[in-house]
Amino acid sequence: MIGVGGDDQGSGVRLAELVAAFSLATDLGMGQPMEHVLRSWLIARRLAERRALDADARVGLYYVMVLAWAGCVADTTEVATWFGDDIAFRADSYRVDFAGLPLMGFALSHVGAGAPLLHRLRLATTLVLTGGRAIERGLMSHCLSTTQLATRLGLPAAVCDPLRQVFTRWDGKGVPDGVGGEQIALSVRLFHLADSVEVFHRAGGVEAAVDMALARRGAHFEPELVDLFREEARPVLADLDAMAELGALIEAEPGLREQLSEGELDTALEAIADFTDVRSLPRAGHSRAVAHIAGAAAGLCGLPDREIVTLRRAALVHDVGLHGVPASILDKPGPLTSAETERIRLASYWTARGPRAPACAGPHRRDRLAGQRTPRRLRLPPGPVRRRHRSSGPDPGRGRRLAGHERAASAPA
Repeated sequence: MIGVGGDDQGSGVRLAELVAAFSLATDLGMGQPMEHVLRSWLIARRLAERRALDADARVGLYYVMVLAWAGCVADTTEVATWFGDDIAFRADSYRVDFAGLPLMGFALSHVGAGAPLLHRLRLATTLVLTGGRAIERGLMSHCLSTTQLATRLGLPAAVCDPLRQVFTRWDGKGVPDGVGGEQIALSVRLFHLADSVEVFHRAGGVEAAVDMALARRGAHFEPELVDLFREEARPVLADLDAMAELGALIEAEPGLREQLSEGELDTALEAIADFTDVRSLPRAGHSRAVAHIAGAAAGLCGLPDREIVTLRRAALVHDVGLHGVPASILDKPGPLTSAETERIRLASYWTARGPRAPACAGPHRRDRLAGQRTPRRLRLPPGPVRRRHRSSGPDPGRGRRLAGHERAASAPA
């Protein structure tokens, strides 16, 4: 890989900013509006201030909050197999206290969504007979994957260890089973409450958020945290413009201000690329391969080293918007409907809203030279790069079976 100024040179990008940008893609995978994760962090931070957390604990809380849902890619296939649209399933999951009979009732109401009745009945029977062990496996895989991402980003045990507890509960009835109460890291207890509070507050206001917290007090949530939230709900939930406050809050925390080196930025973007590709198993390694080919092509075109590095980084994150596309569409073996095709095309817009700091290929990633592809129908200006872009050789992909997202990308606008 071509470097600019050496791998140890500062990139001008902070890890805290990069993972905040990536969290916008995570929001899509959870079926939530963008900035849900960041608003949840703001709620958790305000509660943490009232619990007098020290500086190191606040830094750990930040990374736990913005990374906790990143592992959704690991259980996507399992969720889609059982429940169809994985994104719709996750969005609806906020409505119930995720344990015991409410969990089983919720699962049975969603099992085999969109499938024929007989298939749904088979899945429901299997789910009941196995006691939902498949769901538990998916949740454990989620936690392990999130921890792996944090490790690859160079984060300490104070972040990695709590991320293994994302699906625990105060009453010990979560995953892993039996882990509860004070065994759960405070950062995770804050995450549990703030993540749900943000959803209910956005949908129904302060009273709805407080009612939900009280209903799950002592079950999912720590009682003392719920009591604190009930007393301080209005100031905690006031003016939740996370993006407006993000820069100032990061600047106020020395532990979040450190910049990544050029080499560390590449490593972080590669980790994000790998996690994006896991969302659709046939795509494993796709983003890295695109980055390698794009960088090599740019070198042959004579682009300056700085532009080659930027292009390679943009290629690594060119598909993060696919977090907003259900696996049932990405891996669909048959033809896509017009609505499904449009969902694929919107991924480019979502990518543009994501990791913009290092480089952004997003809004143009599906445009053709002739301007015939969404979302912006741009035309490439004439010049030597355009001439080199067209290959006179055979198409190495001709004849292979295309996945749903590839068929959508090659469909005429």
